[in-house]
Amino acid sequence: MSLGLRLDAKTESLIGRLAKKRRQSKSQVIRDAIGLLANQNGKETRPRPYERMAHLIGCIDSGGARLSQDTGARFAKLLKEQARARRSR
Repeated sequence: MSLGLRLDAKTESLIGRLAKKRRQSKSQVIRDAIGLLANQNGKETRPRPYERMAHLIGCIDSGGARLSQDTGARFAKLLKEQARARRSR
């Protein structure tokens, strides 16, 4: 199958150099590049935030404070206390 492709001079020169270095045709260089791009499709190229900090999750002992339990209720209590403190000033 034939496909027409318009390239700027810099890209065309790069493809030519790669083809010469790899001893391949320009078409083969382009096919290989597209194949690599297709293989990367669906794979995350940059680590996600969770992956960046996974080594930190669970590494601190709270001393039994159970900080992740009842967070909604704790936050509501904190807001009520702050509101009471502002009213009593």
